[in-house]
Amino acid sequence: MDATPRVTEFEADVLSRITEERWLALATELIATGQPRSGNPLDPDLPPAEEEAISMLVAGKLEALGMSVSKHAAQPHRPNIVGVLKGREGAPSLILNDHLDTYPVVEPHKWHMTNFDPFNATRHGDLLFARGTSDTRGNLAASLLAVQALVEAGVVLDGTLICCYTVDEERNGTEGSIYMLQQVGLTADYEITAEPTAWGDTSGDWGMNLSVANSGHCLIEITVDGAKSHIWRPDISVNAIVEAGKLLPKLEAMAFTHVPAKFMGHTPPCCSVVRIRGGLPGEMQFSPDACTITLAVVGIVPGMTLASVISDIEQTARNTFAGVNTIGFSVRQVPGSLFVNATEPVPVDQEPCTSLRAVYRRLMGREPGVNRKNAFNDTIRFREAGINAVTFGPGEDGWAVDNESISITKAVMATRIYALTIMQILGVRT
Repeated sequence: MDATPRVTEFEADVLSRITEERWLALATELIATGQPRSGNPLDPDLPPAEEEAISMLVAGKLEALGMSVSKHAAQPHRPNIVGVLKGREGAPSLILNDHLDTYPVVEPHKWHMTNFDPFNATRHGDLLFARGTSDTRGNLAASLLAVQALVEAGVVLDGTLICCYTVDEERNGTEGSIYMLQQVGLTADYEITAEPTAWGDTSGDWGMNLSVANSGHCLIEITVDGAKSHIWRPDISVNAIVEAGKLLPKLEAMAFTHVPAKFMGHTPPCCSVVRIRGGLPGEMQFSPDACTITLAVVGIVPGMTLASVISDIEQTARNTFAGVNTIGFSVRQVPGSLFVNATEPVPVDQEPCTSLRAVYRRLMGREPGVNRKNAFNDTIRFREAGINAVTFGPGEDGWAVDNESISITKAVMATRIYALTIMQILGVRT
């Protein structure tokens, strides 16, 4: 990594305002705010988050920077926040995005790195631990501090900067990015989502990837039907849980057949078994005649559809139970869930890729890795709206279940890259 970045005196003034101490203070404040109510489970049958407290804090910080701030809520207690620094008419516009909800904390007793308080941001070496550090309030702090450094340094942007901080990202954006784009009418020429891309760097050294596309996902239910009997007569039962167990390894190992040829050789789409339910309350005396498996199908690529995913899963079930007339099954999308399509990549020779790559080279001394992010974030929704949208951020997209962390060094570097990239895309008035 180049230890002596090639920057102008004006840029050096901006970068000097981006320090480890300032990022740590801001990240620590953001991580604790509005928790645990900002935890947003993907489970469609559970209540969503309420992000109001963190939304109001972020809105106040944008107002303090002189931005024109508006709040947009599809549901009570869930306001999306938009801050605008208006530029010259006809000049480029850029959305800087991040989300305000986090994963829930279900097992706080496992958070030993934060003294069993998941929202107590705790430093160990170069890592800051807490729920939301990596996904994504550490990234949120980087985006806010980048804008703060520009304003404090007196940078007057030629184009328009739009900071859009959304709710409901962890549930695929219905009340957040989808609402903002389809109902509020948010738009811009370019978009950067400050989300984790720091895992799996292809250079062999630490860094942050530029994710120019995203894979899709969906939730699928398979219900296996058998025959109920009393527990004293297992000889006449067809235990649905036992039969579903035969299907589980086949699902995890199955290959999807509707993958376009251009994606062969890439990380293949796959199934993760996330729930299995069988038996009824009050019927412990009887073996179950139905068992439901819930799958998360991830890594979906362009060309795959809900119909093709269900067709492949049905074929796997047919193969597993072939010749067994006493077993039935049905496959459907989980009620209340969304099928998320994959996106086509933004060409690396178009904005915002060109500016992000150029600034990365200047500050890091090499090119960023370019990849397809194998997960959802709001980038998908901006891309669906026809905007050149990419993902770039310091968080580790290994998605820690507990003891989540982020590299402080990477977060500070990402903040600097955001600041200079904003200047390069939008231009500066002199």
